[in-house]
Amino acid sequence: MPNQTELWFQPLIWMDFRLAVIFTVLMPLILLLWAFAQKTVVIQHLLTIYWRVSSLLAIVVYLQIGSSAISFVASFIGQCLVAISLWFWADINDEISDLPPSPLKLGFLGWRWATTIYCALSAIALIPFLSCSFVGTSSDYCQAWFQPAWLYYQFFHANSKPAFLSFLGFVGLVIYALSFGYFAIVRLGKQGRSAMVGDE
Repeated sequence: MPNQTELWFQPLIWMDFRLAVIFTVLMPLILLLWAFAQKTVVIQHLLTIYWRVSSLLAIVVYLQIGSSAISFVASFIGQCLVAISLWFWADINDEISDLPPSPLKLGFLGWRWATTIYCALSAIALIPFLSCSFVGTSSDYCQAWFQPAWLYYQFFHANSKPAFLSFLGFVGLVIYALSFGYFAIVRLGKQGRSAMVGDE
C-alpha cells in the first residue's frame, strides 16, 4: 500500500480525483441516460464514443492500485484523448450545432466544455510527475497519486489482491492499445473525422 505521508499537493490530487468522478463518470452517465430518454441520437453517439475512449482512465485506476509506473503516462494520454474525442468528429459537431435549443443540448455543451477544460488542466498538472514512469514510484512524490485509487480499492475490491487488479489493468491497457492502434491505422484512414462511417 502506498505511503500515507502528506505532501503539500496531496489535497490537489484528491480534488482532481473528485472532479474526475464528477466530470468523467457521473455527468456523462446522466447525460447518456437523458439522451436515451429524449431519443437524441447524435448525443448518444458521441457519449458512446466518449465511454470507449475514457475507459483508459478506468484502466489507470487499476494500474495505480498496483503502484504501476506506467499509470502516469497512461493517465496523461487518457486525459488528452478524452479532450480530443469530445471535439474530433466533424459530422457529430455539425449535427449537435443543428439541434434545436433544449435543456439537454445546453447541459451537454456545458459538460463538454467543462470536461475539456478539466482534462486539459489535469494533463498539464500531471506533466511534472511523468518522470515517475521512468525513475520508479517508490518516492512519496509519486506514491501520493495512488492514494485515491487505494480508496477505490478499499471500497470495491477489498477482498482482491492489488497485484491481481494491477494485472487486470495491464491486460486492459494492452487491449486498449491494440484497439486504438487499429483505429488509428485502419479506421481513421477510411472514415477520417466522420464518426458515422463504419458505425452504421
